[in-house]
Order: sequence, then structure tokens, then C-alpha cells
Amino acid sequence: MNFQHKTVLITGGSRGIGATTALAFAQRGARVAISYQSNAEGAAAVLASLPGTGHTMLQANVGDPEAVKNMVDQVVAEFGRLDIVVNNAGIFAPHPIDEVDYATWQKAWQDTLAVNLFGAANVCYCAAQHMIRQGGGKIVNVSSRGAFRGEPEFPAYGASKAALNAMSQSLAQKLGPHNIAVTVIAPGFVETDMAKEALEGENGVAIRSQSSMGRVAKPEEVAYGILFYASDGAEFMTGGIMDINGASYLRS
Repeated sequence: MNFQHKTVLITGGSRGIGATTALAFAQRGARVAISYQSNAEGAAAVLASLPGTGHTMLQANVGDPEAVKNMVDQVVAEFGRLDIVVNNAGIFAPHPIDEVDYATWQKAWQDTLAVNLFGAANVCYCAAQHMIRQGGGKIVNVSSRGAFRGEPEFPAYGASKAALNAMSQSLAQKLGPHNIAVTVIAPGFVETDMAKEALEGENGVAIRSQSSMGRVAKPEEVAYGILFYASDGAEFMTGGIMDINGASYLRS
């Protein structure tokens, strides 16, 4: 896969899947813009690790519609075009319905949907306006197996990812005539800092045993799926949802 002369925007690029994906694109010749909300130090470290030149980092709260527009417009102003968007930014916080109070419940839903669904939708909208004018592009949205199997401790997260899947497929149909492909990656647990606590101790053993491979995904494996969907030749896979969960959850 060659991404020479391609410009890529990755939201949530300061760590984990976003950081690994940024490196994978840069290694293949892309110019990469990574966004971050508060982890400027992490974003700077990622930026410094990228091979090649012309990369940049931007601070943006994806849950803020105006910040999203400014972020996308800034990337286009700096690079002249926007070929690929990876909607990776996401949040989750536990809010089991039988344990939290009503205020906590409402806040969890509002905060989660603001970033995971509305934020991603706004990134898609702003990016699509530029992609339509330039004659095409690729949008890859990062979802979760939780969209299919349920998330009892994180119901807002599961719902946001299920809605992200549906939105992506709707946009794939609408944007196809503009040569814009919209696809989805749906990982299970991934060996990242965000998942570190869940993967420690006995709980981690149980999680890893969900897969027949006895482990969880490596960030590089998720990044490779993103690269595949974003590559030239994968356009007709628009609307597709790729599971990367080691057969830990199988859907029909």
C-alpha cells in the first residue's frame, strides 16, 4: 500500500490506535495530521516519531462542532487537500444502569454521544465538503465490536458505535456518486494504554481467552485494517464493516 502524495487526518492521534495508524500512514509516504484534545505532549511525541516531512498536529475537541470545522479547514488550508479521514477519537466511561444516579447517567450519554457519534458525524460532514470539491476521498470510521454484542457497563458507548455504523453506511450510499468511500473498522479489545487496566490480572486472562488466538489485537493489526480500507483499489468496499476481534465475537 502506497500513500505517496496523500493527506490523512486522524482524530485522537496522540496515543493508541490513532498514534499507530499515523505511523503506518507516514511510513507509506502520506502527509499526516493528527488531532488531540488535551494530550499535547503525547501528540508531539507521535509527531516527532513520524518519518518523512510535512506532518502536523492540531488541538481540537471533537465534541465541539465549531472546533471540528476549524480543524478540517486548517488541514485543507495547510495541505491543499484532504484525501483520507480516520475518525478514531472516542470516549467511554462506565455507567451501569443499576448503579449510577440519574445525573451521572445523563452526563455519560451526553458526553459519549457528543464525541463518538455527533463529533464523528461533524468530521464526516466537514471533510465531505472538501472531498466533493476535489473529486473524491476516503473516510474510515473506528467503531467497536460493542456495537453488535452490547456493552452492559457502557451502554452509551455501545449505542454510539452502533449508530456510527448505521451513519457510515448511510453516508456510503449518499457519497458514492462523489467518489467518496465510507467504511468502518470494528475492533474488539486492543493492547493499548486505554485498555491496560482492563487487561491486567484475572480479568485480562478472561478477556484474552475470548479469542481462539488467546490474545487481544495489536494496534498495528487495527491500523493495517484502516490502511486497507483507505488504499487505492478498495473503493468498492464502501459501506463495509471490518471486524478485527480474533473471532471473539462472530456476527451473522
